[in-house]
Amino acid sequence: MIGFLRLVGVLNAAVWFGAAVFFTFWSGSAPFSLEMRRLLGDNNYPYFSGAIAQILIARYFSLQFVCSIVAVLHLVAEWLYLGRFPQNSRLALLVALCLAVLLGGYWLQPRMKALHATKYAANQPARVRESAARSFRAWHGVSMGVNLLVVAGLAVYVWRVANPSDETRFVSAVKFRS
Repeated sequence: MIGFLRLVGVLNAAVWFGAAVFFTFWSGSAPFSLEMRRLLGDNNYPYFSGAIAQILIARYFSLQFVCSIVAVLHLVAEWLYLGRFPQNSRLALLVALCLAVLLGGYWLQPRMKALHATKYAANQPARVRESAARSFRAWHGVSMGVNLLVVAGLAVYVWRVANPSDETRFVSAVKFRS
């Protein structure tokens, strides 16, 4: 049973980390590429590339949310099966990652989506659009910074899940030495 639990934990952590690295360093910039600009045309590019990015980011956060739920369930299952409370550092890291996912997906991204719509709204005055553009840039910078911290945290989390501590359940390992 512990082998199955470890497999689930490692696979989940690897998928979560791999998705974060892939999105952050590879596919997240695709809507803003030269190929996308040619496909959409100069008139449609700024708005629709941002809208496409918003759709991709929403899917990315859905995956992160699912992976964070699986990670919490994995931690609880290990706690119940092994009979010991998880290490504080691992628990704190997982809570921080889950909070980052929740804040990013349910607070930051809807705000950025609204700012993007305001930034390109033809019925808004120019000063409102400029203000929305400045706010969007600031929140985008915050979002990218948090995402990089999540990627770094996930690298540590993958390491922690793949290399669990070798604590015994009830007896100190020193008692087995003669």
